[in-house]
Amino acid sequence: MSEGSQRAECYDVAVIGAGVVGCALARRFTLDGARVVVLEKAEEVLDGASKANSAILHTGFDAPVGTLEADCIRAGHAEYREIRERMGLPLLECGALVVAWTAEEAARLPALMDAARANGVDDVAPLTAAETRTLEPRLGAGVAGAFRVPGESLIDPWSAAHAYLAQALINGAELRYGAEVLGGRFEGSWSLATAAGTVAARLVVNAAGLYGDIVEERLTGASTFQIRPRKGQFVVYDKTAAALADHILLPVPGERTKGIVVCRTAWGNLLVGPTAEEQDDRATAALDGATLEMLRQRAEAILPALAGHEVTAVYAGLRPATEEKGYRVRADASRGYIAVGGIRSTGLSAALGLATHVRGLWDEPLRPLADPLWPEMPNLAETAPRDWERPGNGGIVCHCERVTRREVEAALTGPLPARTFAGLKRRTRVTMGRCQGFACGAELAEITAGRLAQPMLPDAATREGGDD
Repeated sequence: MSEGSQRAECYDVAVIGAGVVGCALARRFTLDGARVVVLEKAEEVLDGASKANSAILHTGFDAPVGTLEADCIRAGHAEYREIRERMGLPLLECGALVVAWTAEEAARLPALMDAARANGVDDVAPLTAAETRTLEPRLGAGVAGAFRVPGESLIDPWSAAHAYLAQALINGAELRYGAEVLGGRFEGSWSLATAAGTVAARLVVNAAGLYGDIVEERLTGASTFQIRPRKGQFVVYDKTAAALADHILLPVPGERTKGIVVCRTAWGNLLVGPTAEEQDDRATAALDGATLEMLRQRAEAILPALAGHEVTAVYAGLRPATEEKGYRVRADASRGYIAVGGIRSTGLSAALGLATHVRGLWDEPLRPLADPLWPEMPNLAETAPRDWERPGNGGIVCHCERVTRREVEAALTGPLPARTFAGLKRRTRVTMGRCQGFACGAELAEITAGRLAQPMLPDAATREGGDD
């Protein structure tokens, strides 16, 4: 191969990992004019930590003050609000209440509000116990006080990440599946050995999430951080329960975790979770009956009326925590490498801000796209009209979530088509409702036959029901 051909085959940026952070990174570098390739080891995007979260767009009011995390959440929150209408992304502006249930917790509220103001969230407002009950009359006994954070909102976490990556792809980026990074050599540029072949790039950005430390060791010989997977389990109540809470109900946070949240979802359910359980396994987030029962009991203590509502789904996910609390972002300019590690539960909110920050770590002049293309995502949120309300939709396939055949067909095509059944679920919400696919699994198997990299069987919906 000639020297000119070798240059043509060398990407500007290789992003390792197609979670929400990797998708945002691909978008930012592409819009700034870089030639980008995204390397994903799975057969679908959002297949690791990004497949399970609480779907909250945080303001960063409770982030550690003065940290990169706080800065990126604030910037990511602002950019999501700036671009979301153009991309068709939902935003349920419900606000949050940080609720104290004991006198000791109530005594900590002023310091938490001071920290929020230090993080630039200066519209927090204290509430007495009576004022809290006026805003949320269904709260259980024992409320000692609260404060309100108006900017906390609910979004669809998967359509956001899909939109970021789709914009990168329609503007020239490339995506390779089954491309686990096995090693690499840097000699002025990177030669990456992947399971899908060799990839050359001038800059490598490691956004491999739960495997970030392993990837860093494979590329540099040692890792500067160690992933310590943290499992979060969730309980999802039926749509009838969503009317019980107007706000995101947050606990007074602990030293290690934000605690258990009760909130609506953009899809019209009511969500409880997550737990925070350390484990060694990076791949499997097993559900535990006793823990799920604890979540139910805690939720029903917060909102006693939940006791009369049905749980329609349970799921668990892993967060890529590390041995330190903060984000582990590090640039090695001498060999064109940036690590984006330890992006825990705030990754959804911080992704766009992180992408801008990481772009600033690469001292490389680029020519931003003058008139980039913008994708528009299908709406799955209950806050705006859905496809089932429009004519010519082919009929409803999944009646629990009111997903049409046209929506399913669209999710199997386009710049970022579903490649697995789990990916189809995240794009459409098929089988995520009350019957968990019992009624529509066979029809979905017929529609998707020969069109998925991992074919589904007629009963696959039930088997994958935990990937809510």
